[in-house]
Amino acid sequence: MPVKTEWVRYGADNQYLGFAAVQENAKTPLPAVIVIQEIWSVDEHIQDVTTRFAEAGYVAFAPDLYAVNGERPEALRTERIGLVKEFLNSVPPSVWHNADDREAALAKLPEKEQKAIGETFSTLFGGLQMDRYMPQVTATSAFLRATYGPSKGQGVASVGYCMGGSLSALLSASDPELRGAAVYYGSVLPDEAGIERITCPVRAFYGEDDVRLIPVIQTFAENMRKAGKSVEVDIYKGANHAFFNDGRPSYEVNAARDALAKTLSFFNEVLGQASK
Repeated sequence: MPVKTEWVRYGADNQYLGFAAVQENAKTPLPAVIVIQEIWSVDEHIQDVTTRFAEAGYVAFAPDLYAVNGERPEALRTERIGLVKEFLNSVPPSVWHNADDREAALAKLPEKEQKAIGETFSTLFGGLQMDRYMPQVTATSAFLRATYGPSKGQGVASVGYCMGGSLSALLSASDPELRGAAVYYGSVLPDEAGIERITCPVRAFYGEDDVRLIPVIQTFAENMRKAGKSVEVDIYKGANHAFFNDGRPSYEVNAARDALAKTLSFFNEVLGQASK
């Protein structure tokens, strides 16, 4: 099925930018899926994932959380983020957040690359501020539901990966009209007060070897159940953080295949009646 893709400006004064995908020959409007990026931006991988959800019969839309009035700052441009990914793929994971080891590894590179990678790394990992991105994520849900032609009047669900996983979960606590939220290895999840505001089901997917986050999702799921909310969690043996990203060394095909199938089934459940 051919898929049409486009970059869309939206929000007040068109301040936001997003990557949209929809089947060319499908009758619209269709229910929508917000695909929320990893820390690496709306890169080729996220665009590919967005296209996959469009192929499954949804309007799929990935908000570019780094773009301001349609443009990203220099440090967060695609080429610069690509340099950081290449650098991190070349060193052991233990080096990523050990400043001394990281500087030692950077020192082996040409000076121009050292500066570019160092600046972009600091911008990306200098502290994830979910509150900074939530206004755009919430505005995206409203835009798809009420304004964007291909999905206007239809239900909206969300899926996010890593940083985006956190934002998908947080969206479920801030958008009472959200139909469902899929969360892949998010580290920041709604607290008990946020859980009380969740009105949609949540599905979560984590790798068993992602030991730092297993207690996070287990506590969240326990609190969801205590509050009478709908939650299901899949924890995959042999999988680590970012197991779904097929462009990273962490990719685990068996976990990714199963998680995608379950995510599509979940969306069919929560969005299947939206257009009827």
